[in-house]
Amino acid sequence: MLVAFLTMLPLYLLAFLFAGVRASLTFKGVDWSSLLIEEAAGYTYKTTAGTTAPLETILKASGVNTVRQRLWVNPSGGNYNLDYNLKLAKRAKAAGLNVYLDIFFSDTWADPGNQKIPSGWPTAVGDLAWEAYNYTLDVSNAFASAGVPLSIVSIGNEITAGLLFPTGSTSNFYNLATILHSAASGIKYSNLATKPKIMIHLDNGWKWDTQNWWYTNVLAAGPLLTTDFDIMGVSYYPFYNPSATLANLKTTLTNMASTWKKSIMVAETNWPVNCPSPAYAFPADTTSIPISAAGQSTWMKDVAAIVAGVSGGNGLFYWEPTWIQNAGLGSSCWDNLMVDQNGVARSSLGVFASI
Repeated sequence: MLVAFLTMLPLYLLAFLFAGVRASLTFKGVDWSSLLIEEAAGYTYKTTAGTTAPLETILKASGVNTVRQRLWVNPSGGNYNLDYNLKLAKRAKAAGLNVYLDIFFSDTWADPGNQKIPSGWPTAVGDLAWEAYNYTLDVSNAFASAGVPLSIVSIGNEITAGLLFPTGSTSNFYNLATILHSAASGIKYSNLATKPKIMIHLDNGWKWDTQNWWYTNVLAAGPLLTTDFDIMGVSYYPFYNPSATLANLKTTLTNMASTWKKSIMVAETNWPVNCPSPAYAFPADTTSIPISAAGQSTWMKDVAAIVAGVSGGNGLFYWEPTWIQNAGLGSSCWDNLMVDQNGVARSSLGVFASI
C-alpha cells in the first residue's frame, strides 16, 4: 500500500517528504584525545542546560557512538601515549562508546608535512617494518588485556606524503607499502577477540587526483594488499582551500568507493562559530552556511549526507570539538568548538543524533 501511495504523489512532494531522512551512518563521532589534558587543567563539561557531567556522558546523550583517540609512541610528558589512551578508552567503554584508535607512528604530531620516526626506532626499511609490526601487535594486545575492544584502528595519520620519514615517504612507494602491510599484520595477529576495521587515512578528501595517485601507486608497489585494510578515511576541512567544495568531496568519495570498493569515512572535519579573518576563502558551495553553532549543524548534516550517499560510506568524525585551550584547532578561525569556553555544550553537539 505504501508503494502504491508513494507512486501517486507528485515529485515535489516526494522530495519534501524525504528531504529530512537521516544519513544513518554506522560511526558518528568526535576526536576527544585532549580530554585528560583539559581535565588536568581544571576544565569541566556541561550539558546545554548547564548541568556538569563527564564528557563521555554528554557525548553519548548527544548521539555520538564512537570516540577517536590519537596515539603517540613515546611523547615528552606522556600525553597521548599508550597508558594515556588506555585510561581514556576505558572511560569510553564504560559509557558505551566505540573506540577508534589513530596510531601516529611518531612521538609527536604527524601530518602530511611531519612524519618523524620515533626516537630509538631503526631507519632501514626491513627493520622499520618489523618495528611497526611489533608496535601495532603490542598496542593491540594491550587493549585486549585491558578488556577494551577497538572498532577502528588507523595505521598512520594523514599519510598523504607517507609515514616514518624519510624511509616511508612517497618517494619510495615500495617502502611505504611494506611498512603499512607490516603495521596491518600486527593488528590482525593480535589477541583482540574481535579484530578492528583497519583504516588508511589521507588528507584533502575533496581532491580526487591526490587520492587516485596515492592508492594507485601504493597498491601497485606490491607489499600492501587490498585485504590489509578495510576503510579509506579522509580529512575534509572548509578553511584551507577554496577548492574544497562539497561537490568535490562527493565526486572524490564516489570515485574512491567505485574504484576500490572499500568503506569510506570522513575522519576529520570542523566548522567555525567565529572566523572573522580566514586565511583562505571558503568554498563557493559552503558560503550560505552560517559561521555559528547552527552552521556547524548544517555542515555536519551536509557532509554526513554525502558520506551516506556513497557506496560503503559509513562514518563521520568531528576533530577535537571540546579542546577548550585550543579553540581554533590549528586553523585561522578563532573558534571551531562545539562547547564554549566554560565547557557548556553548544546546540551543534546534538547534531550527531540526526546523522
